Amino acid sequence: MNSSSLGFLNVSIVGRSRDSFSTAVAKNVIVVALGLIINYINGTLIHTFRKHQIFYINPRYILFIHLVVNDMIQLTSTISLFVFSYVFYKINVSLCCFIILCSVFTTLNTPINLAVMAVECFIAICLPLRHAELCTIQRIYILIGWMWTLSAVVTMPDVFIILATEPIELFYSTIVCSKDNLFRHPVILEKRDVSYIIYLIFVWLTLLFTYFKIFLAAESAKSGNGDAKKARNTILLHGFQLLLCMLTYVSHTINKALYNWFPQHFTHSLFMSYIIVQILPRFVSPIVYGLRDTTFRQHLKKYQLCSITKSKPQTMA
Repeated sequence: MNSSSLGFLNVSIVGRSRDSFSTAVAKNVIVVALGLIINYINGTLIHTFRKHQIFYINPRYILFIHLVVNDMIQLTSTISLFVFSYVFYKINVSLCCFIILCSVFTTLNTPINLAVMAVECFIAICLPLRHAELCTIQRIYILIGWMWTLSAVVTMPDVFIILATEPIELFYSTIVCSKDNLFRHPVILEKRDVSYIIYLIFVWLTLLFTYFKIFLAAESAKSGNGDAKKARNTILLHGFQLLLCMLTYVSHTINKALYNWFPQHFTHSLFMSYIIVQILPRFVSPIVYGLRDTTFRQHLKKYQLCSITKSKPQTMA
C-alpha cells in the first residue's frame, strides 16, 4: 500500500506531521484530556448503574448504559488512532484493523440504539398497558445482541474482501491507519455508502414516527401529560444527538470542504473538525439521561455524596 493509494483522509493525516512539536503536543493533550473527562463521567454513570438494582429492571436504563459503554469504546478507539497518527505515524495493519473495527461497530450501533430507545419511549407513553409485556429485560438484551450482530453483518464482509483481494503479507506490514486507507476496495466503498443511507433513513423514520405519536399523545391529554412532554423532549435530544453522529458519516466531505476553504490552516481546521465530529457527540449521552433524568440524577448525587463522606475521615487521618 504505497503513498499513491492513500485516500484524502490519509493526506490530512500526513498534514498533521507538519505541526510544530508544541502544537502537536497541545492537540494530543487536549484530545486525551477530553477523552479522559468524558470517559470518567461515563464510568461514573456505569458505576452508579451497577450499584442500584432499580436500574437493572428498567429497560430504558439498560439501553442507556449500553449506549454509554458503546460511546466509551468508540471514543477510546478514535482517540487511540489520533494519538497513534502522531506518535507512530504508521502501525501494524492487524492492530489498525482491530481498532477500526471497534470504531465502526460502535459507530453503527449508536443510531440503532437511539432508534430502540425512541421506540421504548413510544411504547411507554402511547401503549402503557403493553409496556411491561413488550419491553421485557430479556427482549432488551436480545435487541442489544441484534445490534452487534447487525453491525457485524454490515462490517465483517469488508474484512473478507480484504482477505480475498490483498496478500496475507499485508497484515504483517505497517500503514497509516485510517478506514479509507485500509478498506479501500471500490466494492467496500459502494457497500458502505448504501448501508449508511439505509441505516440513517431507518433511524430518522423511527424517530419522526415516535416523536409525532408522542406529540399527539401529549396534545390530546387535556391536562397536559408531563411524561409525554418529557418523552417528546427526550426524542428531540435523540434527534440532535443523531445529527451530531451523522457528521461521522459525512466527515470525508467535511474534510474536503475544509481543505478548500482553509488551505493555509487545514491542520487546525481538521483538528476542530475531529473535536466536533468524534468527541462532542460522545458528550451528549451523559446529559440526556445522566443529568436530565430525575431518578438517575438522584442516585448519582447519592453516590457522589457517599464517596465524599467516606473520603473525609481518610483525609483527616
